Amino acid sequence: MEPFVISLILLSALLHAGWNALVKLKGDPLVMLASIAGAATLLSLPVALFLPFPSAGVWSYLLVSMALHTMYNLFLYAGYRHGDLGQVYPIARGVAPLIVAGAAPFVAGETLTTTALSGVLLIAGGVASLAFSSTATLRDNPRPVLYALGAALFIAAYTTTDGLGARLAESPHSYIVWLFVLDGFPISIITLRLRGRDAIDWIQNHWVRGTAGGAMSVVGYWLIVWALSIGTLAPVAALREVGVIFAAILATAVLKERFGPRRTVAACIVAAGTVLLRHS
Repeated sequence: MEPFVISLILLSALLHAGWNALVKLKGDPLVMLASIAGAATLLSLPVALFLPFPSAGVWSYLLVSMALHTMYNLFLYAGYRHGDLGQVYPIARGVAPLIVAGAAPFVAGETLTTTALSGVLLIAGGVASLAFSSTATLRDNPRPVLYALGAALFIAAYTTTDGLGARLAESPHSYIVWLFVLDGFPISIITLRLRGRDAIDWIQNHWVRGTAGGAMSVVGYWLIVWALSIGTLAPVAALREVGVIFAAILATAVLKERFGPRRTVAACIVAAGTVLLRHS
């Protein structure tokens, strides 16, 4: 994998970890997600005016992706309602690259070398291992894991859709900006329906956090879609999940969570996978 593509992915992963850390701060995660998505839409609208309007073929990818992103957010939120972020999020992010790797030969005609596949497996395994601190948790309450697996399926689906859509578009930059123009509407409408006036009041009082999260979300996902448009789907999808390790580091530094030996081992496994992808 080219160093330029790796740099795009790692910067995207860092920004992704940043806005997810904002979601973890005090407040309703659903309202925070809607605040970030809404801010991303507002930030993208003026930029979209200076970029090519998507063709009819690209619009089908954009609309499908919007639906997939919305379902991902809802499944992730449902997982958080029934389980811990530390269990749900690593499963969702760790399993998704495996699904992309399995689907890529059929939808994009991409096959992986042994080195690249080993890197994907190491990164996915390292990320997912963060979730399984206790088998009793899985036996006693399987719902968080099921929701996380559902979220992983939608991550894989929108990653593949956006990679192919960005390649088809006149410009990958136009594709991602127009995606963000659309993406904020469904989750905002759903949140207003569920939370009503409380959501509006919260967003008004925390608009700075929402705007910061929206900016990080736009730039972070713009970088990853750019990487998907010029790189191979599965390795790009896997390397992006380094963001889960970045998130753990931010949680330790900002939220004062303990990093611990389990996170250290997972970080080392992910680092090994990253090295393999660099040389694939």
